[in-house]
Amino acid sequence: MTLFPPTFAVALHALRRNLVRSALTTLGIVIGVGAVIAMVEIGQGSKRAVAESIQSLGANNLLVMPGQASSGGVSFGGGSTPTLTPGDADAIVREVSSAVAVAPVVRARTQVIAGGKNWVPLYIYGTTSDFLSVRDWAVADGRAFAPAENNGMANVCLVGRTIARQLFGSASPLDQTLRVNNTPLRVIGVLVAKGANTFGADQDDIVLAPWQTIKFKVSGQSAQTANQSVAAAAGATGNSSTRFPSQQPSPYPLQTATEAADFPAPPLPTFVDQILVRIGDEADIPGATRQISVLLRERHRTRSNQPDDFNIRDTAELSSAAVATAQLMSGLLLAVSLISLVVGGVGIMNIMLVSVTERTKEIGLRMAVGARPKDILWQFLVEAIVLCLAGGAVGILCGWGGAWAVRTFLHWRTEPSIPAVIAAVGVSAFVGVAFGFYPAWKASRLDPIDALRYE
Repeated sequence: MTLFPPTFAVALHALRRNLVRSALTTLGIVIGVGAVIAMVEIGQGSKRAVAESIQSLGANNLLVMPGQASSGGVSFGGGSTPTLTPGDADAIVREVSSAVAVAPVVRARTQVIAGGKNWVPLYIYGTTSDFLSVRDWAVADGRAFAPAENNGMANVCLVGRTIARQLFGSASPLDQTLRVNNTPLRVIGVLVAKGANTFGADQDDIVLAPWQTIKFKVSGQSAQTANQSVAAAAGATGNSSTRFPSQQPSPYPLQTATEAADFPAPPLPTFVDQILVRIGDEADIPGATRQISVLLRERHRTRSNQPDDFNIRDTAELSSAAVATAQLMSGLLLAVSLISLVVGGVGIMNIMLVSVTERTKEIGLRMAVGARPKDILWQFLVEAIVLCLAGGAVGILCGWGGAWAVRTFLHWRTEPSIPAVIAAVGVSAFVGVAFGFYPAWKASRLDPIDALRYE
């Protein structure tokens, strides 16, 4: 231990004699460490941005969709037949203990008019106030609609920031009236801005209203996402006005009032387009999925040999896939930047070998006056380590500067990473030891007499 301070001083003196060469030698380490720091911070920022984007869709959510219809071997796609009811949502709340919030949803797609402006929202959802809990959404101004307003088909709605901006500009939309398919809806709340989701869709381009209002007043029916095959099939076979002219009398007698009172027709079931379920803990999602599947099969009286008439989608899988993709890209960028460190280490080894050759007489003279081989080994090893640590320090500053430039000019999100800084220092020291050991060992193995006679 007593040999380290003087050896360190000798190494620094040797490096100061060739400042330009020492600076150029550390350039590879500076680039490598700077690239590692910048890539780690950019990667951390991208993962955080992806996680927040998935979080904005609703944490730990399950999406229950209706089944599919088919005719003549032709499938009309998922959601083409109504199978889900509001009672299914109520049953999920009662029977699935891990479900903390459940919201039925009815969709619509039509024009919204306010004053002299109009807009076609990306989303018009009829739902309950639990929708906000499922999607982890809050009301910025105003209030959410109450259960009594939903049960009473009240003409109220909540709007997103995009709707408020497009229809009302800088004015407050509260207590203003929207006309949705000739149905007036009073704005009672404005939602907190969520921005775009992972797929780039504007989540703030939304109108929320009680589901019974949307279903029975705005749409008049469930707004299923029927594809063109369903529409074509309905147009080909379901237009009674063209196939059966209205002037042709019905061959069956009409039901009298007395018969209608004695034999009332059963009420038609009310269907919803989807059911959103929020699970309290991500670990409970597989179990909750199985419970919901069993519950809905029992409620829909599905036989054991029949397939499900519904689909359950897990947003946690989307989150895991997106985060895994971000981690993969970060890992690839990190691997590329680590290559720069290896190249820098090779450069240090080459320069140290040149230094050993140039200072052969100096090495022989030191050995002649009593320096031991391990002293020579320490001298050149310390020089290599100092070069790498100095390059690592400058590289950390360059990495932070690069991350700042990316955040400022490209508007990419970055996250500072202390472990990355610690790892960069450790890697720099390791590179100094790994690539500086061979030149130092070669210097320590020189014969003093041959070294003194070297020309």
